[in-house]
Amino acid sequence: MASETCMPDPMCLIENVKGQLRPNQKALEILSAITQPVVVVAIVGLYRTGKSYLMNKLAGKNTGFSLGSTVQSHTKGIWMWCVPHPQKADHTLVLLDTEGLGDIEKGDSDNDCWIFALAILLSSTFVYNSMGAINQQAMDQLQYVTELTDRIRTTSSPHSNGTEDSSEFVSFFPDFVWTLRDVTVRLEADGQSLTADEYLENSLKLKQGTSKEDKNYNLPRLCIRKFFPRRKCFVFYPPTEWKKLSELENLRDDELDSDFVQQAAEFCSFILSSSKAKALPGGVKVNGARLEKLVLSYIDAMSSGDLPCMENAVLALAKIENLAAMQKAIAHYDQQMNQGMQLPTETLQELLNLHRTCEREAIEIFLRTSFKDEDHAFQKELLAQLEKRWEVTCNKNVKLSSDLCSELLRNIFSPLEEAVTKDAYSQPGGYLLFVEKREELKKKYLREPRKGIQHVIRRHELQNYLIQEA
Repeated sequence: MASETCMPDPMCLIENVKGQLRPNQKALEILSAITQPVVVVAIVGLYRTGKSYLMNKLAGKNTGFSLGSTVQSHTKGIWMWCVPHPQKADHTLVLLDTEGLGDIEKGDSDNDCWIFALAILLSSTFVYNSMGAINQQAMDQLQYVTELTDRIRTTSSPHSNGTEDSSEFVSFFPDFVWTLRDVTVRLEADGQSLTADEYLENSLKLKQGTSKEDKNYNLPRLCIRKFFPRRKCFVFYPPTEWKKLSELENLRDDELDSDFVQQAAEFCSFILSSSKAKALPGGVKVNGARLEKLVLSYIDAMSSGDLPCMENAVLALAKIENLAAMQKAIAHYDQQMNQGMQLPTETLQELLNLHRTCEREAIEIFLRTSFKDEDHAFQKELLAQLEKRWEVTCNKNVKLSSDLCSELLRNIFSPLEEAVTKDAYSQPGGYLLFVEKREELKKKYLREPRKGIQHVIRRHELQNYLIQEA
């Protein structure tokens, strides 16, 4: 299975061309070939905050995603790197490095919001990367989370009041990890030292007020608390002196601050051990092929001016997969029926037993490879298709048997018919010879094997035939 994830370098998954997001076909082909469950880790944050460094470390590399060394954003769109998961057997780790938010050269916050939303929709673990401590400025920069309900729909039919319950988002949303980079302050509150997680939770406390300022203060915190009940925080000290930051990907660990190296190792260890496989509501695991379909569904919705709808994306994916599952089941049924028995069969029960066995196996295949079959619609269609095939097989079995019996009768008795027409038995003692020959040919017909289920009917025809001959 390792060959599935042989990507020596990252590749652009979603291109950002003049503010238009579009999928890269070559990257989609790579995803479509991955049959393993995928653990999808996406990272977002302001440009030039060291996102790519962490993603390279998760891939077990120093280089790969472009780090950049200027004030320009290097990553455009969303880049993908698929590698064998180092800790989860038969899983693929899909790393998504996103275009830096807030790039002044782009000047398009709307485009940033869509990239943020896509990272949320596609990932199973979502990493938000920012510089320095969590303060109001950091929260303000996380404005994109407050706009998620304006960018994403969970269902095709929103509630009557036009809003959606945050619990519906939670069922689709990834785990949330906040990475604080180049922190130089102590993590404490009221003079007490805090762990990184305690620091995050303390920063997410709400103000007990109703003023506009209080509401603006609470909104991003409230969104994070509601949308991401599973949260984690990591704090990183500066890795080295600022003059060497441009050379970060070329520096060995012993050339970096030892605390930073340890913090990066702890981050990678947590992500690799705790990040779950991407799953759909109901616990259906996403493989590369399913992730590809989700990418296309979300991008198509955005391109057409609609909001990406998670329920519609899942239903569209289910339709594709359930149709494929149905075709796979039917193909198995056809193959087993063709190989299991040669037509015509001697009895209908013999054929019925084979049909029931093949039908049961086909249903088992469908149930293993289908998901979210609403109201069992696809399973019912499968049963209808199998019933049609059974009827066709039955009719074919009858016709083959009928044709075989008729041809056998003609072949066996045609010499007798010819002899009668030539008056071969119109002589003294001829009738006894005729009866003797007729009985001989009758026994020959009855001894012939595999005449099929029509042999009973043709036996009556034989009797009529013999009477006529007589």
